Amino acid sequence: MAVQPRLGLSDPGDGVGLREEHFPHLMATPAADWGVDWFEVITENCLDTQGYAIRVLEHVAAHRPIVMHGVSLSIGSSAPLDMDYLAKVRDLAARFEPLWISDHLCWTGLGGINSHDLLPMPLTQESLDHVAERVDRVQAFLGRPLILENPSTYLEFSASQMPEWEFIARLATRTGCGLLLDVNNVHVSCFNHGLDSLEYIDGIPASHVVQMHLAGPSDYGTHLIDTHDGPVPDAVWALYAHAWERCGPVATLLEWDANIPPFADLLAELAKAKAVRAALALPERAAA
Repeated sequence: MAVQPRLGLSDPGDGVGLREEHFPHLMATPAADWGVDWFEVITENCLDTQGYAIRVLEHVAAHRPIVMHGVSLSIGSSAPLDMDYLAKVRDLAARFEPLWISDHLCWTGLGGINSHDLLPMPLTQESLDHVAERVDRVQAFLGRPLILENPSTYLEFSASQMPEWEFIARLATRTGCGLLLDVNNVHVSCFNHGLDSLEYIDGIPASHVVQMHLAGPSDYGTHLIDTHDGPVPDAVWALYAHAWERCGPVATLLEWDANIPPFADLLAELAKAKAVRAALALPERAAA
């Protein structure tokens, strides 16, 4: 039986991030042999440039669906929305027609200073009202739903009034935005704060989840850091299985942003996602 698209957004299958290290392979290899369903591109890497990266993106987008994934929206900041940035994002989307545009539930700076980090939100009613209003404005400006990702966090605000999953659920219900459920980030944040990762997943509204992220963090014993520099650990695969049972089928993407392996190794790691799903004895995606 066909699965209805979430928020009108289709499920493209299993994908990987488009990274510079793999440009030569993708340009030299026939698209039929890429072995991946779709690609996620970092939005900021494609703004204000007409260089080789754009030529690669043109080639990839001609053969596979793409998603634009941003790191600079700063939806949670108290600074005004950067409308010049959003205009560039909208123009890029008009050019490449991504399946969706995503970013992070966080703030990245203040007073014109970009921290180049995804900073945690105070989980309060006031903060929720503030972010919801900004999400509504962004969605209206872009003319499409905004997909927001749960971040990895390393500290919490003492003023917070609700768990992150409740904040996200209320935001999604209120604004109609989509959710990018980063399973690795759930694992990292819950480990760091002593929270129940299964309770986190169970608190997310499945009807709003259109994508999942998988990645490998760095384990420092007392805490985890979201480094995306190695294979997906067993704990994240187990959490992915739980998330898939509750929220699937949705697009799955493997993130690997440091110590990037050859493309074939990336595909081998991504293939584990299908094996995890097969073990659940649930129907796989219908053939396109």
